Amino acid sequence: MYPSAPHEYGKYGAGASPVPTPPAGIQQPYYAAPPYVAPTSRGGSRNVLPGQWSTGLCHCCDEPSNCLITTFCPCVTFGQIAEILNRGSASCAAKGALYALIGFTGLSCLYSCLYRSRLRAQYDLVEAPTADCLVHFCCEPCALCQEYRELKNRGFDMGIGWDANVDRQSRGVTSVPSIGGNMIR
Repeated sequence: MYPSAPHEYGKYGAGASPVPTPPAGIQQPYYAAPPYVAPTSRGGSRNVLPGQWSTGLCHCCDEPSNCLITTFCPCVTFGQIAEILNRGSASCAAKGALYALIGFTGLSCLYSCLYRSRLRAQYDLVEAPTADCLVHFCCEPCALCQEYRELKNRGFDMGIGWDANVDRQSRGVTSVPSIGGNMIR
């Protein structure tokens, strides 16, 4: 009835479709979305099932420059994430400064967990490895790095902000492969 393991999608080649026709009695939405193709740090790509994060919480070194920035100045990374999730309604600098001010009270993890929840809702991601606020409370830098990588893997250039990303998308410029399994050279 269902595939025996969620990682079976990886066995299909570049031209094969990982989406079989549904057997009788199975609802169509199960088969509706093909796996998300996420780029790897080595320039290749890997399949990610719908609803799953494209990278793990502890894969901070996949993006070493962001890891370093987030470790010493998390307000920068948070500001970049917030600007994209707010669709440009508030600037990176404004959200980053607010995060830094709240950081003096020690409650910045509560503020940033709201944005993790927003990111999960926007892309229908699972609440993993645990509750959003617990992830931010226990490992704030790792959570921010994961959110940064998720947005970057979904096609956003995190260094240019919302308006420039919208402009790039309107011109048809993409920085990562689009969702889908067929890539032709």
